[in-house]
Amino acid sequence: MLVILLFFFGHWFLSLFFHSFFLHRYASHQMYTTSKGWEKVFYFSTWLVQGSSFLVPRAYGVMHRMHHTYSDTDKDPHSPHFFRDIWHMMWHTVVIFRGFLTRKNLPDPEFTAEYLPVWDKLDRFGHHALTRIVFGALYTTVYILFAPNAWWFLLLPIHLMMGPIQGAIVNWFGHKYGYSNYNNGDQSKNSSPWGILLMGELFQNNHHYSKYSANFAKKWFEFDTTYLVMRVMNKLRIIKLKVVVLPVIVTK
Repeated sequence: MLVILLFFFGHWFLSLFFHSFFLHRYASHQMYTTSKGWEKVFYFSTWLVQGSSFLVPRAYGVMHRMHHTYSDTDKDPHSPHFFRDIWHMMWHTVVIFRGFLTRKNLPDPEFTAEYLPVWDKLDRFGHHALTRIVFGALYTTVYILFAPNAWWFLLLPIHLMMGPIQGAIVNWFGHKYGYSNYNNGDQSKNSSPWGILLMGELFQNNHHYSKYSANFAKKWFEFDTTYLVMRVMNKLRIIKLKVVVLPVIVTK
């Protein structure tokens, strides 16, 4: 049982970290700069830990930039206020994501104006169905070898769809439930302590207040774990955090 718990939570938090650190804060918002070598390391690590649910960074970045521009309007690719449940929101997001990935649905130029990390060979390999199947087989093998009983296999679908599930949780709950520190003109919310457990990602109201600020925690009781790791990496000169001037917005 201990092996399965370590495997599940290890996979969850590693996937969540690179989702937040690389896909969200770098590919989407360029909150820090780094060398091409380190970018490749982060890119590869994101693919490795997301595995069967790998989200191609350029498609993710475009979609997330749209989310900020059209936040909680009918043009928002994943606002919870236009879907009856989280599953319909997820499916709508998948359809748009695939369109960007295949380039059948080209985004407006404003969403590709900023830098988007691209590694075509890894994107094709990581997105390939066979690669995803191999990762799924590896996850299943761990459960066959170490699960105490069949009930534990119910965790397998979360492993298989880890990246989209984490994104859906953030977008659904981060725009429906919680409190607001700022009047952003949308429905973004903060959640504590869940914002802590989601490594800062559920402080959506704070993030929409200043989308280029690497620190999603704004109040004394809010805690952004991803940002703390980024500060260490900045000290080690692995990345360089950008200086951001916060906008003047009336607080609630």
